[in-house]
Amino acid sequence: MNPRYAILIDGGFFVRKVYSKLSRMPLVDDVEREIVAIQKHDAFKNFDLLRVYYYDATPATGKLTNPISKEAIDLGQTEVFKRNKSFLDSLELKSNVALRLGELSANGWKLKKKSLKNNDLSIKPLVADDLVMDIEQKGVDLRIGLDIARLSMGGLVSTIVVVTGDSDFVPAFKFARREGVRVILSHMGHGVKRELKAHTDIVLEDLPT
Repeated sequence: MNPRYAILIDGGFFVRKVYSKLSRMPLVDDVEREIVAIQKHDAFKNFDLLRVYYYDATPATGKLTNPISKEAIDLGQTEVFKRNKSFLDSLELKSNVALRLGELSANGWKLKKKSLKNNDLSIKPLVADDLVMDIEQKGVDLRIGLDIARLSMGGLVSTIVVVTGDSDFVPAFKFARREGVRVILSHMGHGVKRELKAHTDIVLEDLPT
């Protein structure tokens, strides 16, 4: 029996990288191309893929009312909600893919960054466009860390590939390596901190797709 590996994709990171490269939101095809590119790497010759885990948050629902314009927005009816739900629903049906979903919490409104930088803010009345919805992602990073620990302790795989650029996962990487699991980082060409690379066995540069 060949040794097995798992691919863990930080969905928030993946979305940002695809958007920065292609100026659009990712499609399921983009995820599949990234998976295939990883599988073709020499590091996985004679290895079997256990599963791909994709981590994201369920799209936010509920209603928010802009305190300035008084416009009510039903988050569950927006194009963003429909697009994200369709993306996750389609991805979930792909072979050997499992979704791990946290949640998005709508906490109200906050000033846009460009509005905060406006030197005239103290004398200029706020307008509706100065505000943006305050949406907070919860539970996603926790699920990634727990799955790294579960896969490592359970002896389910000998290698874990993590698609991310987030150095917050350093403790999870350390734990996996102490358990004898090889950790491979795929950062999609993103600049990452030295500490993240230092606790990784192999770093995959931006893979051709």
